[in-house]
Amino acid sequence: MARKLVIGIGNPDRGDDGAGRAVARRLSDRSRIGADIRETGGEATELLSFFDECDTVWLIDACRSGATPGTLIRFDLAEEHLPDTISDLSTHGFGLLQAIRLARIFDTLPKRCILYAIEGADFDPGAGLSSMTMKALDNVVRAIEAEIENTGS
Repeated sequence: MARKLVIGIGNPDRGDDGAGRAVARRLSDRSRIGADIRETGGEATELLSFFDECDTVWLIDACRSGATPGTLIRFDLAEEHLPDTISDLSTHGFGLLQAIRLARIFDTLPKRCILYAIEGADFDPGAGLSSMTMKALDNVVRAIEAEIENTGS
């Protein structure tokens, strides 16, 4: 069976930057989701290690693209490149965008690699998730659950 993995990315101590990890926790609370769930701060080398032996990966992260806060943006990273307007909000200097670029270079990007980016509003240290981001979390959870179910076993 091909391994399916959901990776929630971010720093829960920096406001909306914790959105990806909040989605991962919500999915972890559900029984029999049909995929492994991981949380990470978003360091590129850790993300690359998660890609190993995965056929399908869903990444969830906060972004700052200029869209309305709470907007959900979906990218099929196996088929398309991220636009330059998406900022990498990793708390590490070497994060998600670099991991995707390296995985492409080394041909280790999973066959199916989906990024859900949630437009954040507040990334201040010590802040919680904004109300706009909180509303987007349920939509991301439902979308990922449906995609996991549709990918089969």
